[in-house]
Amino acid sequence: MLLEYFQMIDKVEAVDLGLGMLKARSVVPQASPVFEGHFPGMPLVPGVLLIETMAQASGMMLLAVKDFTAMPFLMSVDGAKMRTFVEPGAVLDIEAQLEHDGSGFAVTKAKISSEGKKVCDAQLKLRTMPFSEVPLADIVRKRATEIGLMEAIAAAR
Repeated sequence: MLLEYFQMIDKVEAVDLGLGMLKARSVVPQASPVFEGHFPGMPLVPGVLLIETMAQASGMMLLAVKDFTAMPFLMSVDGAKMRTFVEPGAVLDIEAQLEHDGSGFAVTKAKISSEGKKVCDAQLKLRTMPFSEVPLADIVRKRATEIGLMEAIAAAR
């Protein structure tokens, strides 16, 4: 996890294309400029970065389900609940589940846990736009390969 670069997912552990489900893992770095101000003397991962982590897992799941034909963009966050603090060094288990997909929008339910304890969860709405409309396909495919999404998709087939 590179907080300051918004690279929140370290590794895709599994993907189920039929169920629209993805499991991923991330390790919070021991040190990051983010912790210098959040909070001095008590470093914690900001809640907005946990939401971003769930959004990225949801986005990777949508990329897999849609076979990389459309780019997902976070549109709204509903019912987000932060249940505990996340400190440097924490190992995060992230899950994203597809609830609805159609008309250029998708709805997911995502959650993060650490050491078997709930960290946070939310319902996320994402807009999906064909890669022909956004010049990000190569960058997204490269990142998906780096974190093992392509390998997980191949294993799921």
